[in-house]
Amino acid sequence: MPQRPDNRADIRDFLARRRAQLTPEQVGLPTSGRRRVPGLRREEVAVLAGVSTEWYTRLEKGHIGGVSEDVLDAVARTLRLSEDERTYLFDLARAAQPGPAPRRRRKAGTIPPHVQWLLDSMTLSAAYVNNGRLDIVAGNALARALFAPMYASPTTARDGRPNFARYHFLDPGAQDFVVDWGSAADVTAALLRAEAGRYPHDRALRELIGELSTVSAEFRIRWAAHGVRVHHGGVKRLHHPEAGPLQLTYQPLDLPVSAHEAHSLTIYTAEPGTPDEDRLKLLASWTAVPHDQM
Repeated sequence: MPQRPDNRADIRDFLARRRAQLTPEQVGLPTSGRRRVPGLRREEVAVLAGVSTEWYTRLEKGHIGGVSEDVLDAVARTLRLSEDERTYLFDLARAAQPGPAPRRRRKAGTIPPHVQWLLDSMTLSAAYVNNGRLDIVAGNALARALFAPMYASPTTARDGRPNFARYHFLDPGAQDFVVDWGSAADVTAALLRAEAGRYPHDRALRELIGELSTVSAEFRIRWAAHGVRVHHGGVKRLHHPEAGPLQLTYQPLDLPVSAHEAHSLTIYTAEPGTPDEDRLKLLASWTAVPHDQM
């Protein structure tokens, strides 16, 4: 029977980095005297969280299995974790519980036809469905046109599915297509980090992270930073090879279509009455009639 993966290194690095990012001033501690380490000391975190220094030291070394939710909450508050970071910490604790890993291995779920019908009905918005590994598993015609550089990328040819992480970090052309590439790369790595916390036994995810870590120095830097994002949305600026510059608003929504893995529906729209809306409409007019499946 497969055993749960050892995530002690992830726990250690995550807590140590968040502790190092806090200053005594931020938590109301005196700052007199020379400090040998950046940020808070372990004993200071322990006092603020209401636990012993020995206990917190053990926790920061990765021994998180069996820790109560109240204690994790106290540590999260002390380290001023964001809601996404708190979720990640609890996911790490859940994965570290003693016992064998779940028998059922995650596998790619089939997108029901009615979801493709929904996507195809959105003719003036680019819409797609992705899984937690950031594969696009279904999309409408405008999404395929909007992200044409990614669909045509060599990083997609390997399995036929566009993957945002592979495209951002392994295709040099991504830095020309995505205007705010650095921010997009930060978010991409942070989304994968959160997914790894939720599903540490996902072999396909581990293989993707291993591939990116081996090939991309930019990914290695961001992965080591332990940034975490669970929910995201906002503005994306693209330089489309045909439509030109585009500034679009995007919003992901949870889409419960499979018992095997999580999916999100993401919709890209332009502000009404702007040149971006005109360019998006022009791009939509160039798209072919949607087909049933990608």
